[in-house]
Amino acid sequence: MVRQPEDRDASYNEQLKKKILKLKKEKDAVIIVHNYQRDEIQELADITGDSLALSQAAVRTDAKVIVFCGVTFMAETAAILNPDKIVLLPVFEAGCPMADMITAEKLRAMKADNPDAAVVCYVNSSAKVKAESDICCTSSNAIEIVRSLKDHKRIIFVPDRNLGLYVQSQVPDKEIILWKGFCPTHIRVQEEDVLEVRKAYPDAEFIAHPECAPEVLALADHICSTGGMFKYVKGSGSKRFIIGTESGMLFKLKAQNPDKEFFLATSHLICPSMKLTTLGWLAHSLENMVYKIEVTGDIKLKAKKALDRMLLVSCDKPLTSAGY
Repeated sequence: MVRQPEDRDASYNEQLKKKILKLKKEKDAVIIVHNYQRDEIQELADITGDSLALSQAAVRTDAKVIVFCGVTFMAETAAILNPDKIVLLPVFEAGCPMADMITAEKLRAMKADNPDAAVVCYVNSSAKVKAESDICCTSSNAIEIVRSLKDHKRIIFVPDRNLGLYVQSQVPDKEIILWKGFCPTHIRVQEEDVLEVRKAYPDAEFIAHPECAPEVLALADHICSTGGMFKYVKGSGSKRFIIGTESGMLFKLKAQNPDKEFFLATSHLICPSMKLTTLGWLAHSLENMVYKIEVTGDIKLKAKKALDRMLLVSCDKPLTSAGY
């Protein structure tokens, strides 16, 4: 009997998984994986989560090596919070288009035009941009972070305009000064997409990520981060859900809720950068200890202050990292 290509692929993938687990043990590594990663990468994760959960997990791990299956800004954050650990990004080219839409130079110019405003920086940004910010935020704590700035009525919010608009709708007593950045994946969700899926599944709840456009959020039954989606679905009495965020979310949602059904708001909800990480690249990263992500000097110190302030607001107790 001739083995089909998919059989050969499955066999090869199993070999890679065994190799990765062996290397992980040898290198004293922990594999941290964002919710948008491929299913097979999530299967090997020691920790999965959204940006806030992974920021916290990076601080708490005792492993010598952190393999961050995500994109560059996430690995930078892990490196800043863990200066005594080796942080690896399996695919060097795994960047974030939205993070690239704002630079430190552009933010400095924005600050000069608004000297009385505090700067809240979405974690989906480079270390250099974080270093120019007063405090960071994630999609799960952005509202909480902005409200915590009690001495500031004006807030510069970078780089995601849609998340900033959502925060403005929830914190009307502050003026949010927006940058025109956006997530190329989340803006693919259109009103007509949601209405079409709703027509097919009228009993389904629509859960949207706040990086979606305002007109899409207006259709949502619930708006939250990826971490918030897991909690909401688990507690909801509904059996069907339309998911308005990256397709990688379905892996864990289905695993945690086998009695419930999930549908993407559109088939275009795929982040090319997140999908760059494969089993082959993960094995290559551990075997060759690449690609090391390092943040040094004043950028590291200043960016860490912004991250620490976020963690202090969002955690029950302060989180500290070695060397500081």
